[in-house]
Amino acid sequence: QVQLVESGGGVVLPGGSLRLSCAASGSIYNINPMYWYRQAPGKEREFVATIGGGSSTNYADSVKGRFTISKDNAKNTVYLQMNSLKPEDTAVYYCKIIVLGITYWGQGTQVTVSS
Repeated sequence: QVQLVESGGGVVLPGGSLRLSCAASGSIYNINPMYWYRQAPGKEREFVATIGGGSSTNYADSVKGRFTISKDNAKNTVYLQMNSLKPEDTAVYYCKIIVLGITYWGQGTQVTVSS
């Protein structure tokens, strides 16, 4: 049984930082790629970042230069370091993996950027 558990969300002032974590459990190893998505109220879920084999990364234009995705293969964990946060970054953040053609999502963690 594959499970993803996100953590690290919260309320932060504009310009602040947060670090999200997503731990994958189950009989899976060296998961590649791993993804972060987000969904703001009233909007579609959107891609944020991905990290693949060799730690190659890709980001949505809206977060480039502010967010950094990384992973710890030994812990089956992916991270999202978010700096210079803006109110428009407010959303529920989800991690995603695909194992043997099956897509798994975490339960999400709320990030609120507000003064």
